[in-house]
Amino acid sequence: MIFKNRYSHDMKLILTMLALMMGVVAPLQSAQARTADEIYTAWRNNDAVGGYDVVSFFSGKPRAGQSRYSIEFKGAQWKFSSRANLDLFNTNPEAFMPQYGGYCAWAAAKGKLAKGSPKFWRVRDGRLFLNFNGRIQKQWDQDVPGFISQANRNFPDLLAGK
Repeated sequence: MIFKNRYSHDMKLILTMLALMMGVVAPLQSAQARTADEIYTAWRNNDAVGGYDVVSFFSGKPRAGQSRYSIEFKGAQWKFSSRANLDLFNTNPEAFMPQYGGYCAWAAAKGKLAKGSPKFWRVRDGRLFLNFNGRIQKQWDQDVPGFISQANRNFPDLLAGK
């Protein structure tokens, strides 16, 4: 009888853990299957590029944007450090937006979606690329043209959830 009760308790524990895992894993799997937002924003706000002024990256000195200089574009909030940078962005947003919608460029090259960080970036051939972290940035720097080529092929399918 003691064995049966212990077995029953262990089975309940195992089944509960499996149910919890399925409750966590299933949404993660379905999130990968659905389409992704064109522009990466954090779950806690709708700021593109972590609220940084995308125009400022092209001067080599990224700056945090301010809410008073902001615009809604492609479903995301874009912030700028000055009225001049906001106006410049408005003349040609595509010229200043990060490639791959601000997702990690290295991850896109590898067929994955991951957040891009405004702390790990490069401007290459007049285009802004973000990466996830310093370690990934170092890998990216080893073959920038190759990773760009791979990411250009992969990214449309990644957004479509393929």
